Amino acid sequence: MDIFNLLMQGFATAATPVNLLWCFVGCALGTAVGVLPGIGPAVAVAMLLPITVKVEATASMIFFAGIYYGAMYGGSTTSILLNTPGETASMVTAMEGNKMAKSGRAGAALATAAIGSFVAGTIATVIVTLFAPWVAEYAVKLGPPEYFMLMLLAFTTVSAVLGKSTLRGLTALFIGLAVGLVGLDQISAQARYTGGVPELLDGIEIVLVAVGLFAVAEALHAVLYEGRVVEDQNKLSKVYMTGADWRRSIPAWLRGTAIGVPFGCIPAGGTEIPTFLSYAAEKKMAKDKSEFGNQGAIEGVAGPEAANNATVTAAMIPLLTLGIPTSNTTAILLGAFQNYGIQPGPQLFSSSSALVWALIASLYIGNVMLLVLNLPLVGLWVKLLKIPKPYLYAGILIFATVGVYGMRQSAFDLFLLYAIGVLGVVMRRFDFPTAPVIVGMILGPLAEAQLRNAMSMGEGSAVVFVQRPVSLVLIVVVIAVLVLPRLVKRWSVRVNLA
Repeated sequence: MDIFNLLMQGFATAATPVNLLWCFVGCALGTAVGVLPGIGPAVAVAMLLPITVKVEATASMIFFAGIYYGAMYGGSTTSILLNTPGETASMVTAMEGNKMAKSGRAGAALATAAIGSFVAGTIATVIVTLFAPWVAEYAVKLGPPEYFMLMLLAFTTVSAVLGKSTLRGLTALFIGLAVGLVGLDQISAQARYTGGVPELLDGIEIVLVAVGLFAVAEALHAVLYEGRVVEDQNKLSKVYMTGADWRRSIPAWLRGTAIGVPFGCIPAGGTEIPTFLSYAAEKKMAKDKSEFGNQGAIEGVAGPEAANNATVTAAMIPLLTLGIPTSNTTAILLGAFQNYGIQPGPQLFSSSSALVWALIASLYIGNVMLLVLNLPLVGLWVKLLKIPKPYLYAGILIFATVGVYGMRQSAFDLFLLYAIGVLGVVMRRFDFPTAPVIVGMILGPLAEAQLRNAMSMGEGSAVVFVQRPVSLVLIVVVIAVLVLPRLVKRWSVRVNLA
C-alpha cells in the first residue's frame, strides 16, 4: 500500500502543467531524434544536458526520461521505412520491418512497433514500480566493501559486454578512470593531474565529456568518414493492423517483454542481446517461417520492439537503486543526476523520494504520450528524414558548442570539448566503446572513496572483501564475467574442430 501511495504522490508531481510540458517535449524530441538515422538517445541526451542546467531537477529528469524512451520508440520508424536503424537497438526491427514496408505493409509494421513498445514499456514500468523500492531497501544494508565490488562489477560488465573486445572496453574504462582523477583529491585536497591549469582544479565536467564523446564525435565522424548517401523512401501505407496481425502480434509482444525485462534488470549492458533473442524465438515458434526474410513477418517486428522497450525501461532499476548504468544512455543519465548533486543508489529512495516517484510516474504518462505521438504523427516523423545531413550535423555542433560554453563561459572548455570530440572519433574509428569512459569517470571517484572506507574497516587489510558474504559473491561474479566468455569461446572452437 505504501508503494501505491508514493506512486500517487509521484503522479501528483508529474502531472503538474510544467512537468507534463517537459514530459511532452522530451517525448516529442526523443521520437524525432530516434527517427533521424544515426542520432540515438545517447547523443540527444548528451547534446541537451547543458541546456537544462538551470531547470529544476525533477522537471529535468522527466525531460530526459521522455527523450530516452521517445528515441527508442522513434528508432523503429527509420528502420522500417529506410532500413536505416536510428539506434543499434532497432537493427533487428529493420530485418523484417523493411521487408514488410517494401511489400506494402509499412503501416502494419509501424503500428505493431508502436503498440508493442507501449505494452512492453507499461509492463516493465509496473515491474520497476514494484521491485525498485525492494531492491533499494535491501541495498541500504550494504557497506563500503559491497559498494566497491558493485562498482567493480559495473566496470567489468560495461567494459566487457558493450564493446566488441574486452581489451578495448577495459582501455576505454581506464581512460575514464584517469579523467575522473583530474582535480583535487577528495581527502588530502591536493591537486592531481591538472598540469598547472587552474580550470582543471575542479575536475573535468561530466557533461562536457558526454557531449564531446557522443554529440561532437558523432558529427565529426559523419563529416570525416561518411560519404553522401542517396536514401530512397518507401511509400507509407495507412497505419492500421488487421485482425490477423493483432492475433500474431499480441503473443509476440508478451514474449518480447518477458525476454527484455531480465536483461534490463541485470547489469549486462545493451539491448542487442534481448532483441536478437526475441527475433530468434519468434522465428523458431512461427507456424509459417516462409515470411521471414522474404515479404516480412510481423512477429519479427513485434517481438524485438517489445524486448527493446522492456529492456530500456527495466534498466531504470539498476540505475536508480544501485547507481549502475547498463547502456550509453543510462551512463549519461547518471551524469545528469550527478549534475544536480544527486547520486543514484539505495539512499535515493529516501533522500530524493519525491523526485524518484515523480520520475516513475512520468514513465506511465510518457508511454501514453508516445503512443499518441507515434500512431497519428508517423507522417510528420517521416518528413524529418528529408533534412540534409550537413544541416543536421551543423545543428548538433552549434547546440553542443553553445551549451558547453554556457555552463562556465570558458573558452578553455570549448578547446577541451573538441579535443574530447576528436578522441571520440578515434575511439569510434577503432571500435573502442565510449560508454566505459563515462562510467569510469562517474564511478571512479566514488569507487576510490568506497575502497578507502573499506580498507579502513579492514584496518588496512584487503581480507575484508572476502570476509563479507555479499562482497565475496560479487568477486566471484566479476571473475565469471571476465573469464566465462573466453572459456565458452574456446570450448565452442574445440567442439567445431572435433
